Amino acid sequence: MILFLKNYFNFKAHNTNFKIEILGGLTTFFTMAYVLIVNPKILSVAGLPYEAALTATVIIAFTGTFLMSVYAKLPFAVAPYIGENAFIAFTVVKLLGFSWQQAAGAVMVAGFLLIILTFLNIRPWLAGSIPASLKLSFTAGIGLFLTVIGLSESGIILKGEGDVLLRAGNFNSPETLLAILGTVLIAILTAKKVKAAILTGILITAVLGIIAGISELPKEFLSIPPDPGPVFLEADLKGIFEISFLPVLITIFIMAFLDTMGTLSALAIKTGMVNKKGQIPGIKKPMLCDGVATFTAGSLGSASAGVYLESATGIAAGAKTGFASLITAFLFLTALFISPVISAIPGFAYGPALIVIGAFMFSSATGIDFNDFTESFPAFIVIVLMAFSYNIGTGMSAGFLIYPIIKIASGKIKEISIGMWILASLALLFFIFYPYNY
Repeated sequence: MILFLKNYFNFKAHNTNFKIEILGGLTTFFTMAYVLIVNPKILSVAGLPYEAALTATVIIAFTGTFLMSVYAKLPFAVAPYIGENAFIAFTVVKLLGFSWQQAAGAVMVAGFLLIILTFLNIRPWLAGSIPASLKLSFTAGIGLFLTVIGLSESGIILKGEGDVLLRAGNFNSPETLLAILGTVLIAILTAKKVKAAILTGILITAVLGIIAGISELPKEFLSIPPDPGPVFLEADLKGIFEISFLPVLITIFIMAFLDTMGTLSALAIKTGMVNKKGQIPGIKKPMLCDGVATFTAGSLGSASAGVYLESATGIAAGAKTGFASLITAFLFLTALFISPVISAIPGFAYGPALIVIGAFMFSSATGIDFNDFTESFPAFIVIVLMAFSYNIGTGMSAGFLIYPIIKIASGKIKEISIGMWILASLALLFFIFYPYNY
């Protein structure tokens, strides 16, 4: 078996060994284990039973990462995207009033389309047609959106009264003070490049809450894995074809389409997969893996799944092959047996994680060319509308429309690709059929 694994993952060609790959797999797992805490909490806001949401998160992460290991043979870990689940929970369900089952159906359709478009080589072409400034603004905008949610969940900001949209929380509240402490702690650990900084910060803040008597210890630490039955294959595939749901369907598809492309590109550069022409040979395999993971996510009530940038920490620790992601995949399964501990994590402990994750993502804005107003203005509109309309789709669609308009007005029509015209058309449909009377 040992010889088979060495040959299967081609250890010799990659100049690696089991010790290095195991360390890389462990590093990636502990760096992104916070997903197992935060994602089920967000899904429960959408109405999914918490225990089933936790099991769903684990199954999706295991499935995607396992496929990335044995099929793509890459040291990349896959999990449900927190930003997209936040969009579904706080916007699609709570704000617009659709069901999580409809959203799950849209995710299943998105996953199916991703698989088909990858086989037809259309996905890389269409993603490549989107200007870099818009891609960067999508990441930054989702980051600001997550930060607003994290501040709200932590009690640091509250809904305003009257004409005031937002106001400061009660800074005399122990929960709010702990949330602020947790945010600063995670930020410091991150700045000091402590591995698993986010997970460590969440756990320390939760323990401090127990010591202060604000929260309680879980009644048990180990349990039988929760049943995913309440969310498995509950997707409403009929409801997604309602006219009023069309903007949500378009948004979920575009988000699923775009998110993994950026992360895959960044990790491909990190692992040396990019050739001299700037292309990524063999990109189809990891794309198929995230397509299958997204379809699986929809079947379990979650938003789309894809490669996590935290995989870079495992790569930095030496991971070079899919054996590292095999280790990460099986570590995800262990979370099924400690669900009481994970469910006991309060909002003031995981809210700070959303704030810091938002800061990570918002840093993408530094890559936008602010010297070219035809690039920076559409990007700016994307970022502010995503956060302040509480709707990622609104910001994304506005960017797709404003970009060609301002380019045409500036005499730069040649800079608009065919793919952008297609996306602008979809964005127009988004605004035409958007359910404004929610």
